[in-house]
Amino acid sequence: MLIAFTAVFIVPFAMGLYLSLCKFTTVDNAVFIGFENFKAAFTDQNFLNALWFTVKFTVVSVITVNVIAFFLALLLTRGMRGSNLFRTVFFMPNLIGGIVLGYIWNLILNGVLGMMGVDITYSASYGFWGLVILMNWQMIGYMMVIYIAGIQSIPGSLIEASHIDGASGAQTLRRIIMPMIMPSVTICTFLTLSNSFKLFDQNLALTNGAPNRETAMMALDIYNTFYGSVGQQGVGQAKAVIFAVIVALIAWIQLKITRSREEQM
Repeated sequence: MLIAFTAVFIVPFAMGLYLSLCKFTTVDNAVFIGFENFKAAFTDQNFLNALWFTVKFTVVSVITVNVIAFFLALLLTRGMRGSNLFRTVFFMPNLIGGIVLGYIWNLILNGVLGMMGVDITYSASYGFWGLVILMNWQMIGYMMVIYIAGIQSIPGSLIEASHIDGASGAQTLRRIIMPMIMPSVTICTFLTLSNSFKLFDQNLALTNGAPNRETAMMALDIYNTFYGSVGQQGVGQAKAVIFAVIVALIAWIQLKITRSREEQM
C-alpha cells in the first residue's frame, strides 16, 4: 500500500509542485523560474473571481445539501409506507455521471428560463443557482443514506426513554439524535465540502463559465488556463497547487471542528 500510495500520489504531487515553479509546455522542457507562476496566478482576476465563486457555492451547497438530506433521513426512518422506494429514488441521481447530469439540467433550466426570454448563461446569478440546484439534486440522496445509517444506529431505548421523560420532538432531536449522529455529520460535511470545491464536469456542462467566465469555478479555471492558453501551463500548474492546498486546509479544519464536536457530545 505504501508503494502504491507513493507511486500514484506522492511522486505525481512532487512533480506537480516542481512544475509549478517552471515554465514549460511538456515535462521534458521545463525551465525553473521560481515563484513567477504563483505571482501570475494571484494577479489573475479570473482566478480570483473563480476562487470567490467557488467559496460562495461551497458554503451554500454544504448547508442546503446536509440540511435537506438530514430531514429526509428523519422522515424516511419513521416507518412510513414506501420508504425503501423513496430511498432508492433519492439515491439514483448520484449514479449519473457529472457531464450527463450537467447537460440534463442545462436543458431543464434553459427550458424554464426560456419562458422568460433568457437562458442559464444570461446572468452569473442564474448559473450560480443552477449549479446549486444541480449539486443538491445529485448529492442529497447520497448524504441521506449516510444520515439514515446514523439514525438507525441510535438505540431505540434512548428515544423511548426521552418520550417517557416527557421530551418534545425538538428536544429529542437536539439532545439525543444530533449528538448520536455526529460521526455521520462529520462524513457528510467532509464529502459535500470536498465535492463542492472540486466540482468540474457539472460546471463545464452546465455553464462552461459563461457569461464571461463569471461562473467558472476553480477547477474549470485551472483547466482553461492549462489547456486553453498558449504558454500558460506553468501558471495552470501553480493554480492547481494553490487549489490543492486550499482544499486540504479547509478539509482539515472542518474535520478538526466536527470531530471536536463528536468528543464534546
